[in-house]
Amino acid sequence: MEQKRRGVRLVLFPCPLQGHINPMLQLASILHSKGFSITIVHTCFNSPNSSNYPDFTFIPIPDGVSDDKSVLSDGITFLSFFNVNCAVPLRDCLIRLLSDATNIVAEAVAEHIPCLISDSLMHFTQGVADSLKLPRLVLQTSSVVSSLAFAAFPVLRQKGYLPISDSQLETPLTELPPLKVKDLPVFHTHDVDIMCQFMESFVNQVKASSGIIVNTFHHLEQPALAAHGKEFPIPVFTIGPFHKVFPASSSSLLTQDRSCIAWLDTQAPKSVIYVSFGSLASMDKAEFVEMAWGLANCNSPFLWVVRSDLVHGSKRIEPFWPDGFLEMISGKGCIVKWAPQQEVLAHPAVGGFWTHNGWNSTLESICEGVPMLCRPCFGDQKVNARYVSHVWRVGLQLENKLERGEIERSIRRLMFEKEGEEMRERVSS
Repeated sequence: MEQKRRGVRLVLFPCPLQGHINPMLQLASILHSKGFSITIVHTCFNSPNSSNYPDFTFIPIPDGVSDDKSVLSDGITFLSFFNVNCAVPLRDCLIRLLSDATNIVAEAVAEHIPCLISDSLMHFTQGVADSLKLPRLVLQTSSVVSSLAFAAFPVLRQKGYLPISDSQLETPLTELPPLKVKDLPVFHTHDVDIMCQFMESFVNQVKASSGIIVNTFHHLEQPALAAHGKEFPIPVFTIGPFHKVFPASSSSLLTQDRSCIAWLDTQAPKSVIYVSFGSLASMDKAEFVEMAWGLANCNSPFLWVVRSDLVHGSKRIEPFWPDGFLEMISGKGCIVKWAPQQEVLAHPAVGGFWTHNGWNSTLESICEGVPMLCRPCFGDQKVNARYVSHVWRVGLQLENKLERGEIERSIRRLMFEKEGEEMRERVSS
């Protein structure tokens, strides 16, 4: 097989967010292991560490964004910015690569570029690929069920569900059972019209592509895949979970604190609840304080990932620790700024995962047999959380405002009670 693929170079273009860079580089590693040469074209913003992938070629393109997370305050505006700013630089880059492939010296091994693989949110890449007569495959980094929700936005808006109003939050969506209106995968934005236009554009450009690569597996999302095939009548390749083939640690944009593994080694089996809200989600000060006391009072040892920007509008977490909290949890809690998540979830001491339900985190937790406490923040996280808690029944969802007593009760249900044990059995089967 490798002999047939020698001289074939694949060009991949990720969305510059941690939860999208990880699966794209994992996919690249999988494809490289099958004999393909790999070129990663990427933005300067959140540039991946090329030294971790010595066999890949990395090419940065200008994007017009400084390396400042403040640009993420409005997710749709941020994504739209990249979809406009990167079109010309990406096209120029691809023209150079295609020219190099055809003008290579005779004694060298010619490298044919058969297609572009891009993140589905980078919908502008379809137009770029079309202009160069280059087939485009899309990588879908979210779940299949969330993809169906995105595709339903025009109908849902026509029916008055968007923009979401408080009076409709609990309304069941007959078009997307078991979702409710509050589960719709909306993003932080100040303009609902722009959000709906973006969703329509990215869905339409996925349908215009030559095929979809999805980081999932049939056993988990089989019913949704049948509906997905009708909505997206193009080839779909379910080759996940990627992380079981190649870990994401080498593509992390944040420095992992491995001291937490030694701490986990001292804990009893399935006794620790691991808490992490990914690389972007944040909360206000009051929620952070309630979360801290809920963990302190739950009688379960915990490993908590506390990024410096976890509290809205702050780059430092130190001012927000409740008085006496750090002293109270001494020996019981381990706090790090970032953790090697896949290794943590696979550790025998971990018995539960309090998560924002990003798709990577959700998939990793399911694959390691760890039940979840769900607290989604935005986008597809809400869809994932509803399926985790109400369809796959391998987690509980915190649906009300964070309050220490409710947090304590929910953790106890997950970690100590029969309900949690039944989830642990289901997720492990």
